[in-house]
Amino acid sequence: MSSAVLSCSGITKRFAGTPLPAVNKASFELNEGELLGLLGPSGCGKTTLLRLVAGFERPDAGAIALGQQQVCGTRTWLPPEQRNVGVVFQDYALFPHLNVMENVAFGLKQLWRQGLLEKKEIRSQAIASIELVGLAGMEKRFPHELSGGQQQRVALARALAPRPPVILLDEPFSNLDVQVRLYLRQEVRDILKRVGASGIFVTHDQEEALAIADKVAVMHRGRLVQVDTPEGIYQRPASRFIAAFVTQANFVAATWHEGGCQTELGWIGPLPIEKTAEKMAQQSSAQGKLMIAQEDVQIKPDERGDLQVQGRQFLGREYRYTVQLPSTQVLNVRTAVHQRLEIGTRVQAKVDLARARFFSD
Repeated sequence: MSSAVLSCSGITKRFAGTPLPAVNKASFELNEGELLGLLGPSGCGKTTLLRLVAGFERPDAGAIALGQQQVCGTRTWLPPEQRNVGVVFQDYALFPHLNVMENVAFGLKQLWRQGLLEKKEIRSQAIASIELVGLAGMEKRFPHELSGGQQQRVALARALAPRPPVILLDEPFSNLDVQVRLYLRQEVRDILKRVGASGIFVTHDQEEALAIADKVAVMHRGRLVQVDTPEGIYQRPASRFIAAFVTQANFVAATWHEGGCQTELGWIGPLPIEKTAEKMAQQSSAQGKLMIAQEDVQIKPDERGDLQVQGRQFLGREYRYTVQLPSTQVLNVRTAVHQRLEIGTRVQAKVDLARARFFSD
């Protein structure tokens, strides 16, 4: 059974001159060998929360424990160098005057000075970390002689070298081009899994979080608003914000009626039984928005249809259409690449109800 290697309870941090806390009563656990994606829009408090865990910031309230040791609380405070966590920064933060071996060994030398590591182990652990990230043979190269992806690997090797139980990664792939980012994010996941490290990575990229995290924590205005599996976040968003930010779904004006919704598309229902729907069942005519995922709308040509194709984007494996409703609203619809519709085509739409959700105003 997995045990928590990191526990945060009620963590709050407020900066002077700001009306709202940067982090507001954040509580979560990270289990052994687990990779947590901290997901949210810019300015929501993700990096601040990561810095609080690392010890670079001190919270105004709450407690943090690494394993069985409390590192932050009412009467407890351990500085970053005593927390035994590895950190990979967004800009890599490599020492430009040190080569790969010296960069990776930097933290190990600190442990040796503290009497926590024998000197003879510095080189062997550094070499093991360099080999782990696929940079064997590059030990004598300097950062300016490496590509962005290679620099990121050095930063990861440096964080892993002391063998910390927790790795913190702050937007680790944001400075890389698309192809390198897609490749490296999976490789980093594989490396962390191989060594059994637990990790938290900050990202504002929904696809990235869903693709590589075991668990996703969505953050909004300083609060953790949902912590769940990637599938749970995508298929069962707890709020309209999460649905809009993570799934980028459509939201159609709707009136709750007899277990379904009356909309411009007609009556859509019955919807799957869920807490939201159960509450609305007692409130006939409640106003709100119906969430419809882009991939859950099927469209087909119909000269008598009330909907009209307004725009089309070719995305390689699929098309994304914008479809004009009778009102001024448009639906974003994703279809298979074999279905190509001309702009101006009249269509009718059918909605898959499996993931449709009603959010009251």
